[in-house]
Amino acid sequence: MTRADRWPSVDAARAALAAVAGPGAATLVPAMPTTADPRAAAVLMLFGVLDRVPADRSAAADAVHRDLDVLLLARASTLRSHPGEVAFPGGRIDPGDADAPAAALREAREETGLDPSGVEVLGTLPAVPLAHSNHLVRPVLGWWRDPTPVRVVDQRESAAVFRTPVAELLDPANRGVTVLRRGGQEWRGPAFTVRSDQGVHTLWGFTAMLLDALFDRIGWTEPWDASHELPLPAHRRT
Repeated sequence: MTRADRWPSVDAARAALAAVAGPGAATLVPAMPTTADPRAAAVLMLFGVLDRVPADRSAAADAVHRDLDVLLLARASTLRSHPGEVAFPGGRIDPGDADAPAAALREAREETGLDPSGVEVLGTLPAVPLAHSNHLVRPVLGWWRDPTPVRVVDQRESAAVFRTPVAELLDPANRGVTVLRRGGQEWRGPAFTVRSDQGVHTLWGFTAMLLDALFDRIGWTEPWDASHELPLPAHRRT
């Protein structure tokens, strides 16, 4: 029995992701404010069969096999920037990095211990500006063709490294929005409830925006309640 016989939908998911990142790919999150001189950064959106623990549910989309996962990490609660928040591996593009994929893979190795040689880079999406942190972030779509163990490499940087089944992210019960209220103004954005060995997290902000837009683009999104508010991290509630 071949790998394709065992996991046909996983191969279909890889093909769908590769198509999104193909030549002429459109930005996932358009019309974002920018700054005059942003710092270049990259994140690794890494999908694949990261372990042999399937999702607890089946997704509506045929391409989303119960074995399909995405790699995430929870930032250390002691960090000054985005403490405790769930994110993709990634960081600034250094002068020694050949390109955005090289930077994303380097950061992923430093943060999670993965072996970059087992990652197939499917493509790089147009950069998304983050005015509040003065970054211009290139999302790099990857497929983990040869998974290796991952872990927290530096506890000063990360509190947890974990895989999340895509079918569970798509579950309407795990979907919602976060709402930031400041000075009589309100900002709403997509959010997900995710679980790791360290507990339950709210995945929100830039990472949630990328996942939400990617799922919409591929056609994997299931109807969910956009009026359902998920809790913000404690440091963001005041």
